[in-house]
Amino acid sequence: MIKPKTKVPDLELQLINDTQWSLRAQQSETFTMLVFYRGLHCPICKNYLEALAAKLEDFSERGVHLIAISCDNEERAKKAGDTWAIPELPVGYNLSIEKAREWGLFISEGIKDSEPNKFSEPAVFLVKPDNTLYASAIQSMPFARPNWDDMLSAIDYVRKNDYPARGGQ
Repeated sequence: MIKPKTKVPDLELQLINDTQWSLRAQQSETFTMLVFYRGLHCPICKNYLEALAAKLEDFSERGVHLIAISCDNEERAKKAGDTWAIPELPVGYNLSIEKAREWGLFISEGIKDSEPNKFSEPAVFLVKPDNTLYASAIQSMPFARPNWDDMLSAIDYVRKNDYPARGGQ
């Protein structure tokens, strides 16, 4: 488990728009938000990322950079990008199971033909510009994820009140 106020693991990924993304290269004003999702096979992920894509401007106005990340291969990730309503959302793919474990994500084995052999369960991380963890929400199943409006309100509160990261003990 990555504790708040500690450095997060480095992360570099290919994006579905054929560019490279690096966590260390992000220069957000407030946070970089990493949204790990299960993959193309997950209808809850589709709805969740479509709702996030509708809020991109709201997060950007608050100085938040973001990325959606899965263990899906390039073909599956690009299919999600083409068929889901997420045209502006940066989507990274080929997250290795080892790297997912390094981030403390839960790993599941596929139980249906539509699922990959192994994939990570969802999580949301807020990373400060110094690459330390501010907050995380890590799920062991596809349900009960943070609400985007709640996240925006929390970011507003944190910025207004200079609220420190908690839970680092």
